[in-house]
Amino acid sequence: MKEFKTSVKVGVPAEDVYAALTNPFAIEIWTGSKAKMSTEEGSEFELWDGDIAGRNIKFVENKMIVQEWYFGEEEPSIVTIKLTAKSNVRTEIYVHQTNIPDEAYENIAGGWEEDYIASLCEFLEGE
Repeated sequence: MKEFKTSVKVGVPAEDVYAALTNPFAIEIWTGSKAKMSTEEGSEFELWDGDIAGRNIKFVENKMIVQEWYFGEEEPSIVTIKLTAKSNVRTEIYVHQTNIPDEAYENIAGGWEEDYIASLCEFLEGE
């Protein structure tokens, strides 16, 4: 099992990033796909028409999201997204995913960089 870590700074407040990650309507805009999301701890979620699915473990409004991502028969993977306000208009997004199956690592790492983070930043910064 492997783990993935990355961080990126965006030119928007942490509140905007948090809303983009937790509001299903915003998620559908930046992913271009159906999404199921709730900020209720223990709720199930689906992103990219169910390509990413799991359970929401913990929320700290405008600061942190912890999720359990499912990989079939494998142990769930834990994803922690931390938001650190660098100013009123800059936020650092830190992603840490643990327990990634070896055979899925390249696909997961590429998906974070090329799809998830790139799409989110484009949506947030309007570029």
